Amino acid sequence: MAQFEFDAELWLYPGKGGWHFVTLPTDIAGEIRFTAEPKKRGWGSEAVVARTGDTEWTTSIFPDKGSGSFLLPVKAEVRRKEHLTTGQTVKIALTLDRA
Repeated sequence: MAQFEFDAELWLYPGKGGWHFVTLPTDIAGEIRFTAEPKKRGWGSEAVVARTGDTEWTTSIFPDKGSGSFLLPVKAEVRRKEHLTTGQTVKIALTLDRA
């Protein structure tokens, strides 16, 4: 199972919905593309298990043409539990979910 750790800034999507994301570093995105099963999921997404602090959640990362990387959505529940705010640098552990 491919595992990655990185630090990234939490940012708020400027459109409707109030979605918060971190953008994966491009080197990690390249490794994920190399190890991922092509076209297995919709929109080029990859299932992952993410962790920050003591909180772990299952989600998907989505390709982002603007950054050439992937975006990881950070749920409101996770932000509340870990006291995360927009602009904060967050330590993320990410595992590709092959289940």
